Amino acid sequence: MSFCQHLTRLPSRNFLQHLTNVGCRSMSAAAPKAIQNPDIKCAKIFINNEFVDAVSGKTFQTIDPATEQVICEVAEGDKADVDKAVQAAKEAFRLGSPWRRMDATTKQDLMIKLADLIERDRDYIASLETKDNGKPFLISHMVDVGLTIKCLRYHAGWATKNMGQVVPMDGDFFSYIRKEPVGVCGQIIPWNFPMLMQAWKLGPALAMGNTVVMKPAEQTPLTALYIAQLAAEAGYPPGVINVVPGFGPTAGAAIAEHMEVDKVAFTGSTEIGQLIPQMAARSNLKRVTLELGGKSPQIVFSDSDVEAAIDNTHLGLFFNQGQCCTAGSRIFVEENIYNDFVEAATEKAKKRKVGDPFTNVDQGPQVDKDQMTKILELINIGKKEGAKMTVGGGRVGDKGYFIAPTVFADVQDNMTIAKEEIFGPVMQILKFKSDEELIARAHDTVYGLAASVYTKDVDRAITMANSLRAGTVWVNCHNVFDTTMPFGGYKMSGQGRELGPYGIEAYTEVKSVIMRISQKNA
Repeated sequence: MSFCQHLTRLPSRNFLQHLTNVGCRSMSAAAPKAIQNPDIKCAKIFINNEFVDAVSGKTFQTIDPATEQVICEVAEGDKADVDKAVQAAKEAFRLGSPWRRMDATTKQDLMIKLADLIERDRDYIASLETKDNGKPFLISHMVDVGLTIKCLRYHAGWATKNMGQVVPMDGDFFSYIRKEPVGVCGQIIPWNFPMLMQAWKLGPALAMGNTVVMKPAEQTPLTALYIAQLAAEAGYPPGVINVVPGFGPTAGAAIAEHMEVDKVAFTGSTEIGQLIPQMAARSNLKRVTLELGGKSPQIVFSDSDVEAAIDNTHLGLFFNQGQCCTAGSRIFVEENIYNDFVEAATEKAKKRKVGDPFTNVDQGPQVDKDQMTKILELINIGKKEGAKMTVGGGRVGDKGYFIAPTVFADVQDNMTIAKEEIFGPVMQILKFKSDEELIARAHDTVYGLAASVYTKDVDRAITMANSLRAGTVWVNCHNVFDTTMPFGGYKMSGQGRELGPYGIEAYTEVKSVIMRISQKNA
């Protein structure tokens, strides 16, 4: 059974066991224990393995999206704090430093120890994530923490496998290719999967021997800061990992423009992603990788297992409150099953339970007021442009940033909701007649992050997978991830790849070494 199908059965014990096994070495008999008001242990800037105030002394509030209450004040980093963090990272990367002299097996052991510490504090970290982000606690515990642990353990193995190559070049030369770390890596992560995106960035950077200056999203800084403290507890030397909470135009821009940052990796909106390479080019032409937005199609053929397709397309859109870059928001359904599909998708959305993320719900709040407002505005645009709303369409309650699961039918390709990334629980269902027409329509977007195809016809599945211009194509599932598989997008969905061997390459420099040798006694 697929990851997607398990999620549709939340919160059965089999579901919990399956997802626990994603990240843990052994099954635990103890059920997850939510901490509805976790103590905030880390809310300052993390530099050189110490928590410090911002140079300016400023702080900002992080808000519980379920209650709209202030969780705590967080130190607000800006250019001055980024400068301090970069200098710490640069010193840690210095030739002869403990980090540069560290054995590869020790680096591997450090990352495994960090994963073990996250597993030790799993209940607390999941609770912190739910408090700061709003996603249901069981999802935080089983999916986000579980996949974070798995990601770190996977990348730990790469620390001992950073191998070059001996090349038999012409002439009296001994030549080899050496792979080296890039240097100081600036990393800017989003708010939809805070701890998992931190792991996606830290894993390959640390495995290859780089040092890091990271800016978490201002909406969700708390788990990134706590995990930084765990990294110090695990034994990472001072300066290897630095975390500067703050805002994009100040702290984020300072990282992208810094002359002594050698690489910047950004996950977030396409709008901001277009600015990052400009900032990098204005400074030192640092290398850039980007994981940006999407408007992913999910394509349902009449020869598919339609019941399973309904379940999986539902998850593919509504998972994480619709706040996924891969959200399958454009659902193309073959015309002879279209009406039945719309009816079933609507009924499934009606049954989706929305509420307090620390209770047994399917959906928590959107991450903040701005996000909620944007989604509600796009829903209204969809109605005005003539799409048929079959369920939802408004805010749930008057406290917290909750939005009712919403389904639109009779959506046309030129409608705003079919073109803009909504990043919320809003499903759009479109009708199609032929494969040829479908491929052209699926490509009618500036994005190319993901797609999914539902069919029992293997030839059709492979043809569609090979034809769709997207970084990931799923067949009979959606939102299935593994650290072994590269992730990234075509077109305006990004540059470069994360995870797998391709993600490792993004954090390495390649050096050719050519040595003249004597052949006197050969």
